[in-house]
Amino acid sequence: MGSGDKNYVMAKTSGELEQEFITNARELTGKSLEEWLKIVGASGIDKRNDILEWLKKEQGLNHMQAQFVAGIFMNNGQPVYINENALLDQQFVKCKEIRPLFESISARIMSSFEGIQLIPKKTYVSFTAKREFVAINVKPGEIRLGLDLGEEPYTDRLQKSRLTGPMPRISHMVVLKDMEAFDAQLTQWITDSYHRTHKK
Repeated sequence: MGSGDKNYVMAKTSGELEQEFITNARELTGKSLEEWLKIVGASGIDKRNDILEWLKKEQGLNHMQAQFVAGIFMNNGQPVYINENALLDQQFVKCKEIRPLFESISARIMSSFEGIQLIPKKTYVSFTAKREFVAINVKPGEIRLGLDLGEEPYTDRLQKSRLTGPMPRISHMVVLKDMEAFDAQLTQWITDSYHRTHKK
């Protein structure tokens, strides 16, 4: 069973992106991570979301950079996502053949929206903006892609979620066995789910 994309591009996990930021912080922002941690400490701000907004509005960091600095500061200077790669690999122990499809789906989602994190959990993979808007269960021969679509009616394709792990707000799911199923309709459902996470 093919993925539909032979030369798939692996989507980077938050752990990989965090490590890239730690390594390249000075080049990206003009200051090293250690300098940013000292600046945050000197600010006297002690809540993660307040630090995040302050770094963006007052220090000029983009959302992802601010998120890493704030997260590492609140984690006593240690990387937050250090164990994520192992968690992601664990998802495919019994179904390695489906990983190319997962990577193609992930790359498509990650390239379509801003401010997204791919966060492997123990039993599923989370795609998070302000909150989780896509969740994926990896199964032999298929990907179950969960969405936050509220009261959207169920259909033969847009089914009631049977995912293991996510919060109840992941209400619907679509089963994919190849990338041909990642069509305009699925793209719209993912977009709708993303926008629901940004409602006030």
